[in-house]
Amino acid sequence: MIDQLKQIFLFNSETPLIFTRLYFWGFFLVVMVFFSLVYKRKPMRNVYLWLVSMFFYYKTGGLFLILLFFVIVIDFFIGLAIYHARLKNAKTAWLTLSLTITLSVLAFFKYDLFFTETINTLLGTNFEVINHGAAWSNLLLGTHFDIGKLLPPVGISFFVFQTMSYIIDVYRGDLKPVTRLADYGFFVSFFPQLVAGPIVRASQFIPQLYKDFSLSREEFGMAIFMILRGLVKKLFIGDFIALNLIDRVFANPVSYTGFENLMGLYGYSLQVYCDFSGYTDMAIGLALLMGFHLPENFNSPYKAKSCGEFWKRWHISLSTWLKDYLYIPMGGNRGASPFTYISLSVLLIVVVLLSGKLYLAPVFAGIMLFTGILMKLFPAFRLNISTNINLMMTMLIGGLWHGASWMFIIWGGLNGLGVVVYKLWRKISPWEQSNHWAATFWKIFITFNFITFTRIWFRGESMQGTVDLMNQVAHNFGWAQVPAMLLSYWKVFAIMALGYVLHWLSYAFKNKWMNRFIAAPLYAKIIISAVVVFVVYQSLSAGLQPFIYFQF
Repeated sequence: MIDQLKQIFLFNSETPLIFTRLYFWGFFLVVMVFFSLVYKRKPMRNVYLWLVSMFFYYKTGGLFLILLFFVIVIDFFIGLAIYHARLKNAKTAWLTLSLTITLSVLAFFKYDLFFTETINTLLGTNFEVINHGAAWSNLLLGTHFDIGKLLPPVGISFFVFQTMSYIIDVYRGDLKPVTRLADYGFFVSFFPQLVAGPIVRASQFIPQLYKDFSLSREEFGMAIFMILRGLVKKLFIGDFIALNLIDRVFANPVSYTGFENLMGLYGYSLQVYCDFSGYTDMAIGLALLMGFHLPENFNSPYKAKSCGEFWKRWHISLSTWLKDYLYIPMGGNRGASPFTYISLSVLLIVVVLLSGKLYLAPVFAGIMLFTGILMKLFPAFRLNISTNINLMMTMLIGGLWHGASWMFIIWGGLNGLGVVVYKLWRKISPWEQSNHWAATFWKIFITFNFITFTRIWFRGESMQGTVDLMNQVAHNFGWAQVPAMLLSYWKVFAIMALGYVLHWLSYAFKNKWMNRFIAAPLYAKIIISAVVVFVVYQSLSAGLQPFIYFQF
Protein backbone atom coordinates (compact mmCIF):
# COMPACT_ATOMS: atom_id res chain seq x y z
CA MET A 1 0.00 0.00 0.00
CA ILE A 2 2.78 2.42 0.93
CA ASP A 3 4.68 1.58 -2.28
CA GLN A 4 1.54 2.26 -4.34
CA LEU A 5 1.07 5.64 -2.66
CA LYS A 6 4.71 6.50 -3.37
CA GLN A 7 4.18 5.63 -7.01
CA ILE A 8 1.18 7.95 -7.15
CA PHE A 9 2.62 10.94 -5.32
CA LEU A 10 6.41 10.75 -5.74
CA PHE A 11 8.39 11.65 -8.83
CA ASN A 12 9.75 8.82 -10.95
CA SER A 13 11.91 9.80 -13.92
CA GLU A 14 11.03 6.52 -15.65
CA THR A 15 7.29 7.24 -15.64
CA PRO A 16 6.68 10.96 -16.20
CA LEU A 17 3.08 12.17 -16.15
CA ILE A 18 2.43 12.48 -19.90
CA PHE A 19 -0.80 12.53 -21.87
CA THR A 20 -0.31 9.09 -23.38
CA ARG A 21 -0.12 7.22 -20.07
CA LEU A 22 -3.25 5.73 -18.57
CA TYR A 23 -2.13 7.15 -15.22
CA PHE A 24 -2.57 10.65 -16.66
CA TRP A 25 -6.18 10.00 -17.55
CA GLY A 26 -6.83 8.78 -14.00
CA PHE A 27 -5.16 11.97 -12.77
CA PHE A 28 -7.29 14.09 -15.09
CA LEU A 29 -10.48 12.34 -13.97
CA VAL A 30 -9.69 13.18 -10.34
CA VAL A 31 -8.86 16.77 -11.35
CA MET A 32 -12.23 17.14 -13.06
CA VAL A 33 -14.13 15.65 -10.09
CA PHE A 34 -12.78 18.29 -7.73
CA PHE A 35 -12.97 20.94 -10.46
CA SER A 36 -16.73 20.36 -10.55
CA LEU A 37 -16.85 21.47 -6.91
CA VAL A 38 -14.97 24.75 -7.33
CA TYR A 39 -15.46 25.91 -10.93
CA LYS A 40 -18.13 28.47 -10.01
CA ARG A 41 -15.81 30.24 -7.56
CA LYS A 42 -13.20 31.77 -9.81
CA PRO A 43 -10.52 32.65 -7.18
CA MET A 44 -10.76 29.17 -5.67
CA ARG A 45 -10.80 27.58 -9.13
CA ASN A 46 -7.61 29.41 -10.11
CA VAL A 47 -5.82 28.43 -6.90
CA TYR A 48 -6.94 24.82 -7.31
CA LEU A 49 -5.77 24.57 -10.93
CA TRP A 50 -2.45 26.22 -10.05
CA LEU A 51 -1.81 23.63 -7.33
CA VAL A 52 -2.85 20.83 -9.65
CA SER A 53 -0.53 22.18 -12.36
CA MET A 54 2.40 22.38 -9.95
CA PHE A 55 1.79 18.77 -8.94
CA PHE A 56 1.68 17.80 -12.61
CA TYR A 57 5.02 19.52 -13.19
CA TYR A 58 6.52 17.81 -10.14
CA LYS A 59 5.44 14.41 -11.49
CA THR A 60 6.97 15.32 -14.86
CA GLY A 61 10.10 17.25 -13.86
CA GLY A 62 10.79 16.43 -10.20
CA LEU A 63 12.60 19.01 -8.11
CA PHE A 64 12.72 21.42 -11.05
CA LEU A 65 9.35 22.41 -9.59
CA ILE A 66 11.38 24.69 -7.31
CA LEU A 67 12.85 26.43 -10.35
CA LEU A 68 9.40 26.93 -11.90
CA PHE A 69 8.10 28.38 -8.64
CA PHE A 70 11.14 30.69 -8.43
CA VAL A 71 10.53 32.08 -11.94
CA ILE A 72 6.82 32.58 -11.18
CA VAL A 73 7.42 34.47 -7.93
CA ILE A 74 10.22 36.66 -9.31
CA ASP A 75 8.31 37.78 -12.41
CA PHE A 76 5.03 38.24 -10.54
CA PHE A 77 6.56 40.85 -8.25
CA ILE A 78 8.69 42.43 -10.98
CA GLY A 79 5.56 42.81 -13.11
CA LEU A 80 3.91 44.75 -10.29
CA ALA A 81 7.05 46.84 -9.81
CA ILE A 82 7.15 47.78 -13.50
CA TYR A 83 3.48 48.77 -13.49
CA HIS A 84 3.76 50.98 -10.40
CA ALA A 85 7.10 52.58 -11.33
CA ARG A 86 6.61 56.20 -12.43
CA LEU A 87 9.94 56.82 -14.14
CA LYS A 88 10.79 55.26 -17.49
CA ASN A 89 14.30 54.45 -16.29
CA ALA A 90 12.90 52.57 -13.31
CA LYS A 91 10.60 50.53 -15.54
CA THR A 92 13.55 49.74 -17.81
CA ALA A 93 15.68 48.70 -14.86
CA TRP A 94 12.99 46.28 -13.61
CA LEU A 95 12.56 44.88 -17.12
CA THR A 96 16.32 44.38 -17.43
CA LEU A 97 16.42 42.60 -14.08
CA SER A 98 13.61 40.24 -15.10
CA LEU A 99 15.12 39.39 -18.48
CA THR A 100 18.54 38.91 -16.91
CA ILE A 101 17.21 36.45 -14.34
CA THR A 102 14.98 34.44 -16.67
CA LEU A 103 17.49 34.29 -19.54
CA SER A 104 20.26 33.36 -17.08
CA VAL A 105 18.12 30.50 -15.80
CA LEU A 106 17.46 29.38 -19.37
CA ALA A 107 21.12 29.67 -20.36
CA PHE A 108 22.40 27.87 -17.25
CA PHE A 109 20.19 24.83 -17.63
CA LYS A 110 20.00 24.63 -21.42
CA TYR A 111 23.45 25.73 -22.55
CA ASP A 112 25.59 24.53 -19.64
CA LEU A 113 27.54 21.95 -21.60
CA PHE A 114 28.18 24.45 -24.41
CA PHE A 115 29.63 27.04 -22.02
CA THR A 116 31.76 24.47 -20.18
CA GLU A 117 33.20 22.96 -23.37
CA THR A 118 33.88 26.44 -24.78
CA ILE A 119 35.79 27.56 -21.69
CA ASN A 120 37.80 24.33 -21.69
CA THR A 121 38.62 24.74 -25.40
CA LEU A 122 39.62 28.40 -25.18
CA LEU A 123 41.49 28.30 -21.86
CA GLY A 124 42.79 24.73 -21.84
CA THR A 125 40.97 23.97 -18.59
CA ASN A 126 39.23 20.74 -17.54
CA PHE A 127 36.06 21.97 -15.87
CA GLU A 128 33.32 19.39 -15.44
CA VAL A 129 29.57 19.85 -15.26
CA ILE A 130 28.15 18.84 -11.88
CA ASN A 131 24.42 18.73 -11.42
CA HIS A 132 23.86 19.45 -7.76
CA GLY A 133 20.10 19.36 -8.28
CA ALA A 134 20.40 15.80 -9.60
CA ALA A 135 22.53 14.85 -6.59
CA TRP A 136 19.88 16.22 -4.22
CA SER A 137 17.12 14.45 -6.14
CA ASN A 138 19.02 11.17 -5.97
CA LEU A 139 19.48 11.62 -2.24
CA LEU A 140 15.95 12.78 -1.38
CA LEU A 141 13.81 10.95 -3.93
CA GLY A 142 15.88 7.88 -4.72
CA THR A 143 16.28 8.80 -8.40
CA HIS A 144 19.28 7.82 -10.49
CA PHE A 145 20.17 10.95 -12.44
CA ASP A 146 23.63 11.35 -13.94
CA ILE A 147 25.18 14.12 -11.84
CA GLY A 148 27.67 14.79 -14.63
CA LYS A 149 25.01 16.23 -16.89
CA LEU A 150 22.63 19.14 -16.43
CA LEU A 151 19.37 17.94 -17.93
CA PRO A 152 17.24 20.94 -18.92
CA PRO A 153 14.02 21.22 -16.93
CA VAL A 154 11.06 19.90 -18.90
CA GLY A 155 9.45 22.70 -20.93
CA ILE A 156 11.83 25.40 -19.67
CA SER A 157 11.89 27.23 -23.02
CA PHE A 158 8.09 27.36 -23.07
CA PHE A 159 7.45 28.75 -19.59
CA VAL A 160 10.40 31.17 -19.81
CA PHE A 161 9.03 32.61 -23.06
CA GLN A 162 5.59 32.97 -21.45
CA THR A 163 6.97 34.91 -18.49
CA MET A 164 9.07 37.07 -20.81
CA SER A 165 6.07 38.00 -22.95
CA TYR A 166 4.11 38.91 -19.80
CA ILE A 167 6.85 41.17 -18.46
CA ILE A 168 7.46 42.83 -21.84
CA ASP A 169 3.73 43.46 -22.38
CA VAL A 170 3.44 45.02 -18.91
CA TYR A 171 6.49 47.18 -19.67
CA ARG A 172 5.00 48.31 -22.99
CA GLY A 173 1.73 49.21 -21.29
CA ASP A 174 -0.20 46.64 -23.33
CA LEU A 175 -1.23 44.66 -20.25
CA LYS A 176 -2.10 45.31 -16.62
CA PRO A 177 -0.36 42.91 -14.24
CA VAL A 178 -2.39 40.42 -12.23
CA THR A 179 -2.63 41.21 -8.53
CA ARG A 180 -2.83 37.68 -7.14
CA LEU A 181 0.16 35.33 -7.17
CA ALA A 182 -2.11 32.32 -7.69
CA ASP A 183 -3.57 33.84 -10.85
CA TYR A 184 -0.14 34.50 -12.32
CA GLY A 185 1.13 31.09 -11.25
CA PHE A 186 -1.87 29.48 -12.91
CA PHE A 187 -1.23 31.38 -16.16
CA VAL A 188 2.43 30.29 -16.31
CA SER A 189 1.97 26.67 -15.21
CA PHE A 190 -1.44 25.60 -16.61
CA PHE A 191 -0.71 21.90 -16.99
CA PRO A 192 -2.16 21.06 -20.44
CA GLN A 193 0.31 23.36 -22.22
CA LEU A 194 3.04 23.72 -19.60
CA VAL A 195 5.74 21.41 -20.94
CA ALA A 196 5.36 21.58 -24.74
CA GLY A 197 3.15 24.52 -25.59
CA PRO A 198 1.51 26.17 -27.26
CA ILE A 199 3.21 29.29 -25.87
CA VAL A 200 0.30 31.27 -24.44
CA ARG A 201 0.29 35.08 -24.37
CA ALA A 202 -0.86 36.74 -21.17
CA SER A 203 -3.17 39.01 -23.16
CA GLN A 204 -4.92 35.91 -24.54
CA PHE A 205 -5.15 33.84 -21.38
CA ILE A 206 -5.31 36.08 -18.31
CA PRO A 207 -8.73 37.59 -19.20
CA GLN A 208 -10.09 34.02 -19.16
CA LEU A 209 -9.13 33.69 -15.49
CA TYR A 210 -11.91 36.08 -14.54
CA LYS A 211 -14.67 34.70 -16.77
CA ASP A 212 -17.36 32.28 -15.66
CA PHE A 213 -16.92 28.66 -16.69
CA SER A 214 -18.63 27.90 -19.98
CA LEU A 215 -18.69 24.70 -22.01
CA SER A 216 -21.26 24.33 -24.77
CA ARG A 217 -22.29 21.05 -26.35
CA GLU A 218 -20.29 21.98 -29.44
CA GLU A 219 -17.20 22.83 -27.40
CA PHE A 220 -17.46 19.54 -25.52
CA GLY A 221 -17.60 17.65 -28.81
CA MET A 222 -14.67 19.65 -30.15
CA ALA A 223 -12.60 18.93 -27.02
CA ILE A 224 -13.15 15.16 -27.27
CA PHE A 225 -12.40 15.26 -31.00
CA MET A 226 -9.11 17.12 -30.43
CA ILE A 227 -8.01 14.67 -27.73
CA LEU A 228 -8.77 11.65 -29.92
CA ARG A 229 -7.06 13.26 -32.91
CA GLY A 230 -3.98 13.94 -30.81
CA LEU A 231 -3.82 10.34 -29.59
CA VAL A 232 -4.10 9.00 -33.15
CA LYS A 233 -1.37 11.37 -34.38
CA LYS A 234 1.03 10.65 -31.54
CA LEU A 235 0.58 6.92 -30.87
CA PHE A 236 -0.93 5.36 -33.98
CA ILE A 237 1.15 7.27 -36.53
CA GLY A 238 4.13 9.05 -34.95
CA ASP A 239 5.34 6.47 -32.44
CA PHE A 240 4.74 3.53 -34.78
CA ILE A 241 6.87 4.81 -37.64
CA ALA A 242 9.51 6.10 -35.19
CA LEU A 243 9.98 2.75 -33.47
CA ASN A 244 9.87 0.67 -36.63
CA LEU A 245 12.01 2.79 -38.95
CA ILE A 246 13.08 6.32 -38.01
CA ASP A 247 14.94 5.71 -34.73
CA ARG A 248 16.86 2.77 -36.22
CA VAL A 249 17.95 4.68 -39.32
CA PHE A 250 19.09 7.84 -37.53
CA ALA A 251 20.95 5.82 -34.88
CA ASN A 252 23.19 4.23 -37.53
CA PRO A 253 22.63 5.54 -41.09
CA VAL A 254 25.47 3.52 -42.65
CA SER A 255 23.76 0.25 -41.70
CA TYR A 256 20.83 1.06 -43.99
CA THR A 257 20.48 1.71 -47.70
CA GLY A 258 20.00 5.19 -49.12
CA PHE A 259 16.35 4.29 -49.77
CA GLU A 260 15.80 3.45 -46.10
CA ASN A 261 17.58 6.64 -45.05
CA LEU A 262 15.43 8.71 -47.38
CA MET A 263 12.23 7.03 -46.16
CA GLY A 264 13.41 7.58 -42.58
CA LEU A 265 13.82 11.28 -43.35
CA TYR A 266 10.35 11.56 -44.90
CA GLY A 267 9.03 9.54 -41.99
CA TYR A 268 10.61 11.94 -39.52
CA SER A 269 8.90 14.91 -41.15
CA LEU A 270 5.61 13.14 -40.51
CA GLN A 271 6.58 11.95 -37.04
CA VAL A 272 7.68 15.35 -35.70
CA TYR A 273 4.46 16.89 -36.99
CA CYS A 274 2.24 14.14 -35.55
CA ASP A 275 4.13 14.15 -32.25
CA PHE A 276 4.13 17.90 -31.67
CA SER A 277 0.76 18.78 -33.17
CA GLY A 278 -0.71 15.70 -31.46
CA TYR A 279 0.44 17.07 -28.10
CA THR A 280 -1.04 20.50 -28.77
CA ASP A 281 -4.30 18.97 -30.03
CA MET A 282 -4.64 17.15 -26.70
CA ALA A 283 -3.61 20.25 -24.76
CA ILE A 284 -6.27 22.33 -26.52
CA GLY A 285 -8.91 19.67 -25.90
CA LEU A 286 -8.05 19.23 -22.21
CA ALA A 287 -8.03 22.99 -21.62
CA LEU A 288 -11.38 23.35 -23.39
CA LEU A 289 -12.98 20.78 -21.06
CA MET A 290 -12.04 23.13 -18.21
CA GLY A 291 -13.44 26.15 -20.03
CA PHE A 292 -10.15 27.64 -21.28
CA HIS A 293 -9.20 28.35 -24.88
CA LEU A 294 -5.62 27.81 -26.06
CA PRO A 295 -4.40 29.21 -29.41
CA GLU A 296 -4.03 27.15 -32.56
CA ASN A 297 -0.45 25.98 -32.99
CA PHE A 298 -0.52 24.16 -36.35
CA ASN A 299 -2.40 24.77 -39.57
CA SER A 300 -1.60 21.96 -42.04
CA PRO A 301 2.03 23.14 -42.42
CA TYR A 302 2.86 20.75 -45.26
CA LYS A 303 0.32 22.53 -47.44
CA ALA A 304 2.59 25.60 -47.40
CA LYS A 305 3.68 26.95 -50.79
CA SER A 306 6.82 28.66 -49.48
CA CYS A 307 9.20 28.50 -46.54
CA GLY A 308 7.79 31.75 -45.16
CA GLU A 309 4.25 30.39 -45.32
CA PHE A 310 5.41 27.18 -43.64
CA TRP A 311 6.53 29.14 -40.59
CA LYS A 312 3.14 30.82 -40.43
CA ARG A 313 1.58 27.36 -40.19
CA TRP A 314 4.13 25.49 -38.03
CA HIS A 315 4.52 26.07 -34.26
CA ILE A 316 2.49 29.24 -34.72
CA SER A 317 2.81 30.32 -31.09
CA LEU A 318 6.64 30.32 -31.32
CA SER A 319 6.72 31.92 -34.79
CA THR A 320 4.44 34.78 -33.71
CA TRP A 321 6.39 35.16 -30.44
CA LEU A 322 9.66 35.54 -32.37
CA LYS A 323 7.99 37.97 -34.77
CA ASP A 324 6.49 40.19 -32.05
CA TYR A 325 9.34 40.14 -29.53
CA LEU A 326 12.37 39.73 -31.78
CA TYR A 327 11.82 40.44 -35.50
CA ILE A 328 9.69 43.60 -35.11
CA PRO A 329 11.88 45.11 -32.30
CA MET A 330 14.85 44.57 -34.61
CA GLY A 331 13.09 46.72 -37.16
CA GLY A 332 11.24 44.05 -39.12
CA ASN A 333 10.90 45.05 -42.77
CA ARG A 334 11.54 48.71 -41.93
CA GLY A 335 15.29 48.28 -41.56
CA ALA A 336 17.86 47.60 -38.87
CA SER A 337 17.80 48.93 -35.31
CA PRO A 338 20.39 48.97 -32.51
CA PHE A 339 18.77 45.75 -31.27
CA THR A 340 19.63 44.15 -34.64
CA TYR A 341 23.33 44.86 -34.23
CA ILE A 342 23.35 43.79 -30.59
CA SER A 343 21.63 40.49 -31.46
CA LEU A 344 23.89 39.94 -34.46
CA SER A 345 27.00 40.54 -32.33
CA VAL A 346 25.82 38.11 -29.66
CA LEU A 347 24.99 35.48 -32.27
CA LEU A 348 28.40 35.82 -33.95
CA ILE A 349 30.08 35.48 -30.56
CA VAL A 350 28.14 32.24 -30.04
CA VAL A 351 29.28 31.01 -33.46
CA VAL A 352 32.91 31.84 -32.63
CA LEU A 353 32.65 30.04 -29.30
CA LEU A 354 30.99 27.01 -30.85
CA SER A 355 33.75 26.76 -33.45
CA GLY A 356 36.54 27.41 -30.94
CA LYS A 357 38.27 29.51 -33.65
CA LEU A 358 39.06 32.91 -32.14
CA TYR A 359 40.44 34.18 -35.46
CA LEU A 360 36.86 34.23 -36.76
CA ALA A 361 36.09 37.22 -34.50
CA PRO A 362 38.09 39.78 -36.54
CA VAL A 363 36.84 38.15 -39.77
CA PHE A 364 33.22 38.67 -38.73
CA ALA A 365 34.02 42.18 -37.52
CA GLY A 366 35.52 43.02 -40.94
CA ILE A 367 32.48 41.65 -42.78
CA MET A 368 30.16 43.67 -40.55
CA LEU A 369 32.24 46.83 -41.13
CA PHE A 370 32.28 46.33 -44.92
CA THR A 371 28.54 45.67 -44.99
CA GLY A 372 27.95 48.76 -42.86
CA ILE A 373 29.89 50.90 -45.34
CA LEU A 374 27.83 49.57 -48.26
CA MET A 375 24.61 50.21 -46.34
CA LYS A 376 25.73 53.77 -45.66
CA LEU A 377 26.60 54.44 -49.31
CA PHE A 378 23.56 52.78 -50.89
CA PRO A 379 20.22 53.42 -49.08
CA ALA A 380 18.27 50.90 -51.22
CA PHE A 381 20.85 48.24 -50.41
CA ARG A 382 20.63 49.20 -46.73
CA LEU A 383 16.89 48.55 -46.46
CA ASN A 384 17.08 45.29 -48.40
CA ILE A 385 20.05 43.83 -46.54
CA SER A 386 18.89 44.96 -43.10
CA THR A 387 15.47 43.39 -43.59
CA ASN A 388 17.06 40.12 -44.67
CA ILE A 389 19.47 40.28 -41.72
CA ASN A 390 16.47 40.64 -39.39
CA LEU A 391 14.86 37.58 -40.96
CA MET A 392 18.04 35.50 -40.78
CA MET A 393 18.67 36.58 -37.20
CA THR A 394 15.16 35.58 -36.16
CA MET A 395 15.50 32.12 -37.71
CA LEU A 396 18.99 31.57 -36.32
CA ILE A 397 17.87 32.52 -32.82
CA GLY A 398 14.87 30.23 -33.33
CA GLY A 399 17.39 27.48 -34.03
CA LEU A 400 19.36 28.31 -30.89
CA TRP A 401 16.08 28.21 -28.91
CA HIS A 402 16.13 24.47 -29.57
CA GLY A 403 19.71 24.09 -28.33
CA ALA A 404 23.28 25.42 -28.59
CA SER A 405 24.89 23.27 -31.26
CA TRP A 406 26.00 23.54 -34.86
CA MET A 407 23.15 21.21 -35.80
CA PHE A 408 20.47 23.66 -34.68
CA ILE A 409 22.35 26.68 -36.03
CA ILE A 410 22.58 25.07 -39.48
CA TRP A 411 18.92 24.05 -39.32
CA GLY A 412 17.81 27.56 -38.34
CA GLY A 413 20.14 29.15 -40.89
CA LEU A 414 18.83 26.98 -43.74
CA ASN A 415 15.24 27.86 -42.88
CA GLY A 416 16.17 31.54 -42.76
CA LEU A 417 17.90 31.21 -46.12
CA GLY A 418 14.78 29.55 -47.50
CA VAL A 419 12.65 32.50 -46.42
CA VAL A 420 15.08 35.08 -47.83
CA VAL A 421 15.58 33.30 -51.17
CA TYR A 422 11.83 32.96 -51.66
CA LYS A 423 11.37 36.69 -50.95
CA LEU A 424 13.78 37.45 -53.78
CA TRP A 425 12.44 34.75 -56.12
CA ARG A 426 8.80 35.79 -55.90
CA LYS A 427 9.68 39.19 -57.33
CA ILE A 428 10.69 37.60 -60.63
CA SER A 429 8.77 34.32 -60.63
CA PRO A 430 6.30 34.05 -63.55
CA TRP A 431 4.21 31.58 -61.51
CA GLU A 432 3.86 33.60 -58.31
CA GLN A 433 0.28 34.70 -59.02
CA SER A 434 -0.77 31.46 -60.72
CA ASN A 435 -3.51 29.39 -59.09
CA HIS A 436 -3.22 26.52 -61.56
CA TRP A 437 -3.12 23.15 -59.82
CA ALA A 438 0.25 22.28 -61.36
CA ALA A 439 1.86 25.50 -60.04
CA THR A 440 0.33 24.95 -56.61
CA PHE A 441 1.51 21.32 -56.55
CA TRP A 442 5.03 22.34 -57.55
CA LYS A 443 5.27 25.03 -54.87
CA ILE A 444 4.06 22.64 -52.14
CA PHE A 445 6.38 19.88 -53.43
CA ILE A 446 9.47 22.11 -53.37
CA THR A 447 8.64 23.58 -49.94
CA PHE A 448 7.90 20.21 -48.34
CA ASN A 449 11.11 18.64 -49.67
CA PHE A 450 13.21 21.62 -48.60
CA ILE A 451 11.77 21.55 -45.07
CA THR A 452 12.32 17.78 -44.92
CA PHE A 453 15.93 18.21 -46.09
CA THR A 454 16.68 20.72 -43.32
CA ARG A 455 15.48 18.19 -40.74
CA ILE A 456 18.61 16.13 -41.34
CA TRP A 457 20.28 18.57 -38.93
CA PHE A 458 17.29 18.84 -36.59
CA ARG A 459 17.01 15.08 -36.02
CA GLY A 460 20.55 13.90 -36.69
CA GLU A 461 22.40 12.59 -33.62
CA SER A 462 25.75 14.02 -34.74
CA MET A 463 27.30 16.00 -37.56
CA GLN A 464 28.94 12.81 -38.80
CA GLY A 465 25.55 11.10 -38.76
CA THR A 466 24.07 13.76 -41.06
CA VAL A 467 27.00 13.32 -43.47
CA ASP A 468 26.57 9.54 -43.40
CA LEU A 469 22.85 9.85 -44.14
CA MET A 470 23.39 12.13 -47.13
CA ASN A 471 26.20 9.89 -48.44
CA GLN A 472 23.98 6.83 -48.23
CA VAL A 473 21.21 8.57 -50.17
CA ALA A 474 23.62 9.91 -52.79
CA HIS A 475 25.94 6.92 -53.26
CA ASN A 476 24.31 3.81 -51.85
CA PHE A 477 20.61 4.16 -52.63
CA GLY A 478 20.09 0.45 -53.21
CA TRP A 479 17.66 0.54 -56.12
CA ALA A 480 17.78 -3.24 -56.46
CA GLN A 481 16.63 -3.71 -52.88
CA VAL A 482 13.68 -1.29 -53.10
CA PRO A 483 11.01 -3.95 -53.88
CA ALA A 484 12.17 -6.07 -50.95
CA MET A 485 12.22 -2.99 -48.70
CA LEU A 486 8.66 -2.13 -49.70
CA LEU A 487 7.55 -5.59 -48.61
CA SER A 488 9.63 -5.56 -45.44
CA TYR A 489 8.38 -2.15 -44.26
CA TRP A 490 4.89 -2.33 -45.75
CA LYS A 491 3.15 -1.54 -42.45
CA VAL A 492 5.36 1.49 -41.85
CA PHE A 493 4.87 2.81 -45.37
CA ALA A 494 1.12 2.21 -45.14
CA ILE A 495 0.94 4.27 -41.92
CA MET A 496 3.12 6.98 -43.48
CA ALA A 497 0.87 7.11 -46.54
CA LEU A 498 -2.20 7.32 -44.32
CA GLY A 499 -0.66 10.15 -42.30
CA TYR A 500 0.27 12.23 -45.33
CA VAL A 501 -3.05 11.62 -47.07
CA LEU A 502 -4.96 12.73 -43.97
CA HIS A 503 -2.75 15.80 -43.75
CA TRP A 504 -3.25 16.82 -47.37
CA LEU A 505 -7.01 16.24 -47.45
CA SER A 506 -9.02 19.40 -48.01
CA TYR A 507 -10.19 21.49 -45.07
CA ALA A 508 -13.78 21.09 -46.23
CA PHE A 509 -13.57 17.29 -46.12
CA LYS A 510 -11.92 17.17 -42.68
CA ASN A 511 -14.22 19.81 -41.20
CA LYS A 512 -17.26 17.89 -42.45
CA TRP A 513 -16.31 14.77 -40.50
CA MET A 514 -15.24 16.77 -37.46
CA ASN A 515 -18.61 18.53 -37.40
CA ARG A 516 -20.39 15.19 -37.74
CA PHE A 517 -18.57 13.93 -34.64
CA ILE A 518 -19.38 17.12 -32.74
CA ALA A 519 -23.07 16.84 -33.68
CA ALA A 520 -23.28 13.11 -32.88
CA PRO A 521 -25.28 12.05 -29.79
CA LEU A 522 -23.39 11.32 -26.57
CA TYR A 523 -23.68 7.54 -26.88
CA ALA A 524 -22.11 7.70 -30.37
CA LYS A 525 -19.22 9.81 -29.05
CA ILE A 526 -18.63 7.25 -26.29
CA ILE A 527 -18.61 4.32 -28.74
CA ILE A 528 -16.31 6.10 -31.22
CA SER A 529 -13.96 7.18 -28.42
CA ALA A 530 -13.77 3.64 -27.03
CA VAL A 531 -13.01 2.18 -30.47
CA VAL A 532 -10.33 4.81 -31.22
CA VAL A 533 -8.63 4.36 -27.85
CA PHE A 534 -8.68 0.56 -28.20
CA VAL A 535 -7.18 0.65 -31.71
CA VAL A 536 -4.57 3.25 -30.77
CA TYR A 537 -3.26 1.39 -27.74
CA GLN A 538 -3.36 -1.97 -29.55
CA SER A 539 -1.03 -0.48 -32.16
CA LEU A 540 1.75 0.08 -29.62
CA SER A 541 4.71 -2.21 -30.23
CA ALA A 542 6.91 -0.95 -27.40
CA GLY A 543 6.84 1.31 -24.37
CA LEU A 544 5.35 4.79 -24.58
CA GLN A 545 7.66 7.35 -26.16
CA PRO A 546 8.17 10.83 -24.67
CA PHE A 547 7.03 13.79 -26.72
CA ILE A 548 9.84 15.17 -28.89
CA TYR A 549 9.44 18.77 -27.71
CA PHE A 550 9.72 17.86 -24.01
CA GLN A 551 13.49 18.27 -24.47
CA PHE A 552 13.06 21.92 -25.46
